[in-house]
Amino acid sequence: MATPNGKTKKRRVFVVDDHPVVRDGLRGVIEQQPDLMVCGEAAEAAEALANIPSASPDLVLVDLSLAHSSGLDLLKDLVIQHPGIAIIVLSMHDEMIYADRVLRAGARGYLMKAESSQSLLTAIRRVLAGKVFVSDNVMTSIAAKLGKYKSDVAPVKRLSDRELQVFELMGQGMSTSDIAKQMHLSMKTVQAYVARAKEKFGVPSLKELLREAFRWEDASRK
Repeated sequence: MATPNGKTKKRRVFVVDDHPVVRDGLRGVIEQQPDLMVCGEAAEAAEALANIPSASPDLVLVDLSLAHSSGLDLLKDLVIQHPGIAIIVLSMHDEMIYADRVLRAGARGYLMKAESSQSLLTAIRRVLAGKVFVSDNVMTSIAAKLGKYKSDVAPVKRLSDRELQVFELMGQGMSTSDIAKQMHLSMKTVQAYVARAKEKFGVPSLKELLREAFRWEDASRK
């Protein structure tokens, strides 16, 4: 899009990631483009929600795993508070588990952090053009699931968003009381999520669910 003086109008991107090095890297890639600019950044959800109105971004890049909050919760808040802003979720987690969730929550794209800078720019431009960006593998998977639930789907895919968040925090070594504090929930509510997760994994004890959570967290970080 060109301005009246003939110059390209830069589309504004806001970055939310709790790692300064990652934010610097994203800024470096985006600022090199003639049609894009970084209009602001934040390390956590509260900071993002406070600064996004004055930054007036066209698009927000949201890290799914923020240090003190859930990127998925931030995504849902942004969709409600700023429905006109496009959102792309960045994550190191398996796209086959999360992409469908974030798209249903209102994101317009999902990108693995291991992807190239060119993939990032392609995703940004495609979403700014009003389209959706996910990998070909995800599109195939979503199409295969339409109208049909497979009984052999991985247990972690059966978890609700809240159950999955509790499961992830367990895998990071947090106790149920710590999880309750971080998620601003009662112990009883967290224990209910844990109980449902045990059912979906088909394990009888908290110890076995913890083992699954540790395996999941370890695999996610490889």
